[in-house]
Amino acid sequence: MRNKTLRIVILFLVLAIAGFFIYKLTAKTEPKAGGPAAGGARPAGRPIQADAYVVKPVKLDEIIEASGTLQSNEEVELKPEITGRITQIHFKEGAKVAKGTLLIKIYDGDILATLRKLELQRELARTTLARQESLLKINGISRQDVDVTTNQVAAYGADIEYNRAQLQKTEIRAPFSGTIGLRNVSEGAIVGPTTIMTTLQQLDPLKIDFAAPEKYRNAIRKGEPVYFTVTGDTTRFRGAIYAIDPKIDLATRSVKIRAVVPNPSGTLFPGSFARTSIQLKDNPNAIMIPSQAVIPGTRFKQVIVADSGRAKFVNVETGVRTESNVQIISGLEIGDTVITTGILQLKPGMPFKYNKVQ
Repeated sequence: MRNKTLRIVILFLVLAIAGFFIYKLTAKTEPKAGGPAAGGARPAGRPIQADAYVVKPVKLDEIIEASGTLQSNEEVELKPEITGRITQIHFKEGAKVAKGTLLIKIYDGDILATLRKLELQRELARTTLARQESLLKINGISRQDVDVTTNQVAAYGADIEYNRAQLQKTEIRAPFSGTIGLRNVSEGAIVGPTTIMTTLQQLDPLKIDFAAPEKYRNAIRKGEPVYFTVTGDTTRFRGAIYAIDPKIDLATRSVKIRAVVPNPSGTLFPGSFARTSIQLKDNPNAIMIPSQAVIPGTRFKQVIVADSGRAKFVNVETGVRTESNVQIISGLEIGDTVITTGILQLKPGMPFKYNKVQ
């Protein structure tokens, strides 16, 4: 009985071991769920299928867009050079004035009195000098006395010129033709060199200031047209570049540009926000590739180039973007083959096969 039980136990062990090996052999031959047979995944070592684009020269009309601000062609805050009391105001707010027009008069009675006194003293000194020169001819006076009187005449003349200069400071005149702003003073007010009495602005023409990326510094030229629109107006205005800042802004890596804009109708106003655009000269040999081929990065952008059937990652610098393409300024050459699909699966040096070449 004991031998029979032992044989049964041994039989079960043999069957169990045989079943285990059969299970292992079956697991190796059958595909796993989601494996290559079930999900169609790429078998190990099989190259990735990818679409490609052959780089060729295209004609590109390059347009630079930027935000700008309109500025007065000339603008000044009118302040007196001396302290005094306003006696007359000769302008109306918002009126146009010509260069040299008297705008504000400051009290000048004390200067006029001093000037009159000096003129009388100079006349007396001149008379005395004439008498002394007559006496000098007959040796009735020394040369030293004559020289002293001559110096007095010159000193009175210098004092007169000084007071005349002070008298001019009592008249605030327009330094250029323009439009007067709002006045901040009234007749009888005591003003000083820090008092802003009003402003004067030249509104025709106007200036427009904007900035462009530094990579376009050598492509922008003086005299080129600038087109822009302002908030609240659909009209497309035109100006011309007349000055380019020689220094690149370190904070924004851009160059400041200034254009002059005719404004005969007065529809444009200083301080207005403007959306500007510059159309650069046609580039017949621009390199444009599909946008999806560019791999963005934190430090630089890359594209995958075919190198003897293997993936080669190349750093590039981009320029103008269109709806589906992007310009490559540096990093690619005419004739290079750029991968446009499957770029997430490709690694440097990995082989691939072309699915479609454009």
